[in-house]
Amino acid sequence: MNNGIQFFDLILFVMIAVFLILRLRSVLGRRDGHRGDFSDIFKQASKREKPEDSEDNNNENVIALENAKTKIDEQTEGEPAPQSTLQMQLNSIVSADKDFDAEEFISGARIAFEYILGAYAEGDSKALKPMLSIDVFDNFDLSIRERKEAGQIMEETLIGISKAELVEAEMEETVALVTVKFVSDQVHALSDRDGVVVDGDPDKIVSVTDFWTFSRDTRSSDPNWLLAATRSLD
Repeated sequence: MNNGIQFFDLILFVMIAVFLILRLRSVLGRRDGHRGDFSDIFKQASKREKPEDSEDNNNENVIALENAKTKIDEQTEGEPAPQSTLQMQLNSIVSADKDFDAEEFISGARIAFEYILGAYAEGDSKALKPMLSIDVFDNFDLSIRERKEAGQIMEETLIGISKAELVEAEMEETVALVTVKFVSDQVHALSDRDGVVVDGDPDKIVSVTDFWTFSRDTRSSDPNWLLAATRSLD
């Protein structure tokens, strides 16, 4: 009798352990041993926003700005309202990429903005490389190497993003280009090897307006969007 009870208890413990392992895998995802992976970051954010789409999020190669139908202001009654230039440009991207979704793009772009700023401040070129076009990466990497050679330390703290909106979109042959305007609060300071601040103020929060352009070849099977250009308002 006791042996039967012990066997039942053992089976119960095994079932509980398997359940806990599966739950941990679904919450934590997989890690590859280096400083966070952007695809994991976006995928988990997407799960929080759309838990009912969990089956679609199991592909670990899918990142940032994909997997939904677009929501370009549909008119249900009467005459359709005239479309803005931006809407027409977005429609041209949708024609080339049926999975493009403006709202999901913004969500992914916000995550990319925070991720790239953090990696740049830390001088992590390895983390930046998969996220940037060749030209942008070369500029970022050169700046990081010059900073390290000078013994400088950058403090770049993103307090929050107050606005992220699509402002431009276009197709260049098969390449989609989408520009996002970010308005954010940041703390920026650059110190020399002696700890003397040479640029910025570590005790001051400033509002910064950036324009980031992301690109993707719509014919490519690679769903990744790359940061192709940046500019800021002085």
